[in-house]
Formats: sequence, C-alpha cells, structure tokens
Amino acid sequence: MERFIENYKNEKFDVIVIGGGITGASVAYEAATRGLKVALLEKKDFSWATSAVTSKMIHGGLRYLVNGEIGLVRESLRERRVLENIAPNFVYPAAMMMVHNKTPLKNNKWVVKIGMLMYDLLSYDKNFTWDACKKIPMHRTISREEVLQSEPQVRAEGLTGASIFYDCDSIFPERLTLAFIKSAVAYGAKVANYSKVEGFLMGADNNVTGVRVKDLLENKMHEISASVTINCGGPWADIVLGLAKPDGDGSGTLRRSEGIHIITAKRLLSGNCKIGCMTPGGRHFFLIPWRNHTLIGTTDKPFTGNPDDYKVTKASIMELLDDVNSSFGDGKLSYADVKHTYGGLRPLVEEETSETYSSSRKYEIYDNKKDGLDGLITVEGGKYTTSRNLAQHCLDIVARKMGRSLGKSITKQHYLSGCEITNLCDFFDAVQRDNKDFSAATLNYLSRNYGAEYAEIIKLARKDKALAETLNDDGEILAEAVYAIRQEMARTLSDIVMRRTGIGTLGNPGEDVLRKVAALAARELQWDASRVEKEIADTVKLLTLPV
Repeated sequence: MERFIENYKNEKFDVIVIGGGITGASVAYEAATRGLKVALLEKKDFSWATSAVTSKMIHGGLRYLVNGEIGLVRESLRERRVLENIAPNFVYPAAMMMVHNKTPLKNNKWVVKIGMLMYDLLSYDKNFTWDACKKIPMHRTISREEVLQSEPQVRAEGLTGASIFYDCDSIFPERLTLAFIKSAVAYGAKVANYSKVEGFLMGADNNVTGVRVKDLLENKMHEISASVTINCGGPWADIVLGLAKPDGDGSGTLRRSEGIHIITAKRLLSGNCKIGCMTPGGRHFFLIPWRNHTLIGTTDKPFTGNPDDYKVTKASIMELLDDVNSSFGDGKLSYADVKHTYGGLRPLVEEETSETYSSSRKYEIYDNKKDGLDGLITVEGGKYTTSRNLAQHCLDIVARKMGRSLGKSITKQHYLSGCEITNLCDFFDAVQRDNKDFSAATLNYLSRNYGAEYAEIIKLARKDKALAETLNDDGEILAEAVYAIRQEMARTLSDIVMRRTGIGTLGNPGEDVLRKVAALAARELQWDASRVEKEIADTVKLLTLPV
C-alpha cells in the first residue's frame, strides 16, 4: 500500500471516506467493489482507536436479546458467519461458559435457557460455512459440579451451573480491519493514514464537494474533491460533522461510552473457553484466554468531553478489578497483576436509556442533506461485527445520491485480501510441513495473523537471516516489522508493535526488543537518532500503566 496523499495530483473521487476504523474500512471496501473511485483518510493510524479496543470477539450479542433487539442479534449472527467465511484465519468459533448464580434473576439458568434457545434459533444458518472447520454446535447446560471441575477459579458460592455456547474469536482486530483496507486497495481505492480532515469544501449551494486535509507527515495541506463524502469518524463523528457547520461546532451531540480491558499473566482459566460472569449489580464481564494470558473486560460507562483527551485511568482499572474480585476467583486480583491495559470510546446513537450499558449497539446512517449539507453522509453507532452490512446500507444511500445504479454487493462472496484460504486445517498443516527452517510457534503465528501473505514474511527472513530473530513466546520475528513498513503503511514504532504486529499488545516487550524494531524502522524510514529516541519514548509512554 502507498500513501496516495504524498503524490496527490488533484484527482477527483466519487467517494471520500473519513475514518480508518472498521466502519470506514468496510465502507471504502464496499464502495470500491461497486466500481467507485474511493479515497480513505485517517487522521492517525488505521484501527488505532475504537476498532483496536474490542474484547476480540465477533458475536451475535446475546445480551441484546434482553433489550428485545432481535433484528440486531439476527443481523449480527448472520454477519458473524460471513466474517468466518471471508476472513477464515482471523475469525474462529470459540466456546463461552456463561456462569449462572442464584441472583440476580436475569442470570438464573432457566431464564438464560430461554435466551439460549432463541440465540440458537436466530443462528439457524450458522453452519452454512465455506469451511467445514468452522462448524458451531448448539448450546448446552452443565451442572455446578461440572463447572467447578473444568474451571476451578469460578466462585462456588451461589453457583447453580453454566450455559456453554459458541460465538467467534477475532484474534487480531487491527489486522482484520487492515484486511478490509487492503481489500479496498485491491479494488482501486486510495488510502492514507496520518491525514487529518480539517474542513470541508463547499459548493455554491452550500453542498459538500470534498475536504481540506492536512498530511501530518509531510505537513502539507490538500484539497480533495468528491461527489459524496462519508463521515465514519466513530466517536469523533459529531466533531467531524461540526467542521461543515457555520459555527464549526459539532461537539456534544454524540453519546460515548468508555470500555477498558486489562491483561494479566495470571492463569485464571483452563484455556478451553471464555468465561462470562455477572456482578451482583447485574453487569457482565468476560475473562478470555489470549496468548497464554488472561484478557478481562469490558467496562461500559458514559464519557463526556473531547474524545482526543480520553485515556485509561487507574480508577477505571480498579473498578474493573473490583467487578472481577466481587464475582470470580479468590478475590485477590490486584493492580500489580495487571500487565497491560487498553481502552477506548464507543459511539452510541440511542438516547432513551439513562446509562450506556443498556444502550443499543445499532447504527444509524444520516443523509446530511436534511441539514442543508448535501453531498455528506454521516455514520454513527454500530458494532464491529455488523460493519460490513452497515457498509452495504451506506452504499444504498450513496447510489440514491449519485442517481445511478451501483449494482449489488459482492463483499460477502469473496475472501478478504490475504485471507484466500479454502480449508484452514489443510493450510496450517501445509505451512508447518513446507517451512521446517522456522519454529512451529512462528509458523502458527504468521499463518493465522497474515494468512496467505505469511510467505512474504518468510521470504524476507530467508533473504536476511537477521530478520528471522524471534522476539517473543508467540514466535514473532523481525521480518514482520520490515513488512509492516514496506507493505502495510506503518510509519511509527507504535504502528508496528501495536497494530501491524502483536509485539506490544501484551504490554511493554522491553527496551531491547523496542530498540531492535526501532533500528529497523530507522533504516527503512530514514529516521535520525533523535527520531529513534522519540519513537521509543512515545511507545514506552503508551505502554506504561496509569498511576
């Protein structure tokens, strides 16, 4: 991929997409497959915000049934299956154990049983997958004794049993988002990170005709024209919209909720399944086995203020620890056990609920023509799982605004870029069989996180043996950093270690590893010594726990 903005020559586009999270990536991909000329602009790095702070699940949203959102659950379950198909190396069926207690009532096993039966019914097509490896069984209920035998850390007091059902893991959401962007590029879309939209171009009738954008890496302003501009700013959507208003103010119109996760090296789970627990106050949290660690999340509480100012606080971490200790294990999980934390903001569109936990995860797509801003569409809300389908609906509006037929969507019929794997089990076996000069851990990691592109990483490492150096227990190698820069538009150290690779996503990997990766980046990107030190310092700060 190339940052098109560095060589931009006044090309006019059919569609400009603002925002490089999963929503913007999906919209850009959908638009490009319909034959439109597309430009995607992201003010920082792709998938750096909300799309990077998930619980690493692709799910139907069992708890949304409580709100009666049957349509949203059905859509999510259908899209779960689509993502299993088109991104086979990223999305896998995985077991969830939902623990039941005597109280509260909504966690009663017989009440939940009704929800589980409905969930199975709504996912009637869950096994219509391209790959037989992706079969999902029906739910089942197990006894109190079976729970304690399989997961000894589950608290026995008040326990009445558990339901075991299946959703899907998303093993690397940032790379899955990148796969959508790469797919858009394969269909001709032009993309650029570190390209901040600072204003809109307005026509004679106050219609939006494009954007003013600053290339933050080259410190240059550009004016880019398009027939339609789509605002996929996520938690920033109202602020982006405000740039088109006379007073330039869009703040305060979008509700946002904070969600954080923590990672601990403590082995709290067997590793056979995720565990869902409910606090005495009735809020769910999950413990997820991930890369030989335990991932715990998520919180869900209102956030007010500018989303640019958001950061995880120690208070938020302690609140999550209190939730866990009130309902799981020996109650002694402490701040000292936290190895890494991450958090972000979710955009919400529902205003009727008084707190964000009960708010819908539906999405809304607005044609801003009704606001006197023809040529602009704003997308708000949504969830990762349904982003591809959201993009289809968004293109329906684009087609009406352009007054032309754009054909039918094809995105659920084709593998994402790098995911062209017809039989996952055979693919993994072949990778291990054909690359005996690399460790099994390295091959497992590369084949899952790079899919069909894994061979390019191997090629780099074979050409330069220094790039075959292993950096962590997952088997990640230095060649991934080179590939991230040359092929995946990584431009900072944090881009490399947090979003293109998993080097930093379990916490600070240590100065030695960061310096090795930074030295490679310096060679590829012509950084001087002061830039290297700044990149390392910025990344260490990013990975330092709040105090």
